[in-house]
Amino acid sequence: MTTILPFTISPGNFVAPAASWLNTNFHPLFAAITSVADAILNAVLAVLTALPPLWMIAVVAVLAWLVANWRVSLLAIFSLGFCWAMGLWNAAMQTVDLVIVAVVIAVAIAFPMGIWASRDKRVERTLRPVLDVMQTVPPWVYLIPAVIIFSLGRVPALIATVVYGAPPMLRLTTLALNQVPKPFLELGDALGSARSTTLWKIELPLAKPTLLVGLNQCILLSLAMVVLAGLVGAGGLGSEVTRGLSRMEMGVGLRAGLSIVAIALLLDRLSRAALDRPRRPAG
Repeated sequence: MTTILPFTISPGNFVAPAASWLNTNFHPLFAAITSVADAILNAVLAVLTALPPLWMIAVVAVLAWLVANWRVSLLAIFSLGFCWAMGLWNAAMQTVDLVIVAVVIAVAIAFPMGIWASRDKRVERTLRPVLDVMQTVPPWVYLIPAVIIFSLGRVPALIATVVYGAPPMLRLTTLALNQVPKPFLELGDALGSARSTTLWKIELPLAKPTLLVGLNQCILLSLAMVVLAGLVGAGGLGSEVTRGLSRMEMGVGLRAGLSIVAIALLLDRLSRAALDRPRRPAG
């Protein structure tokens, strides 16, 4: 027998007044954040679209060869050339723009917090349940508070992407530094190394493989959120996917989906190869 409660619990009854209060009392702050985020996104997009597509593809291919290797250079030509051939160049650059800015901000937040958590077990214990919840919540849920506060557009998409992409970087940074063998740390202490010297010369090089995994996870999750953010008017390939689904246009959705795969492969391989290449000896 089903029991019917005489009342209904609605989170909206609590969230809506809180959002209204925030918008009323902190509107100048939110407007400033929106202006700064828009300026950064526009600046990066201007760089990405400064050259015609074929010239930009050539530049990226050369940079990929110099930073990584010829295989990544060929992948850059194929991936970006595919987006251009599909007629989705501008949308692809808008997506890459959001991913680049979001990943830089997420890493800038998560990396020092991960170092702090590895140094202080109380911080790690406090962050662990928070990160568990953040990585369990469906990605589109992050868009709801961002849209409520910042309305529709690229800014809520950027904020939601940063929040969604930061946890794996933070967690894996903490894990990587905690896994550094203690004899190496004791050797640094025995040599009289400062804490910062031990971090940069011993811990980070030994933790590099796990840190690279965290960075790749951050990039790929950010790309996934940016695509999903097409639902809130973020533009880019996500909007093309949304248009294809809403209008049942299989061709549009398929072209945009394959372009997303191409961009994901390029970002993953380029970041991995660029950060994992061996350093040249000085002199």
